[in-house]
Amino acid sequence: MKLDGLKIDRIIEMAWEDRTTFEAIQFQFGLKEQEVIDLMRREMKVSSFKMWRKRVQGRKTKHEKLRTFEKGRFKCSRQKSISNNSIAKR
Repeated sequence: MKLDGLKIDRIIEMAWEDRTTFEAIQFQFGLKEQEVIDLMRREMKVSSFKMWRKRVQGRKTKHEKLRTFEKGRFKCSRQKSISNNSIAKR
């Protein structure tokens, strides 16, 4: 899949968000966790990538199976105002 600049920016933004799971990124953009990591490594400065990896490693909110709650939104309550979101309103 070819990703344009807007999609890459949105993936990076979602990857930085604590409560946005890798599964949500995969649902929206079709990228598995390792592909997101590779994209982050490729698109970010080395120091920023290292900071991000340190932040997300072991973070339970980044994986649906590790969350302590079953139901919840992976979207921020303000996300409907983000125009680059490719998931239609539900």
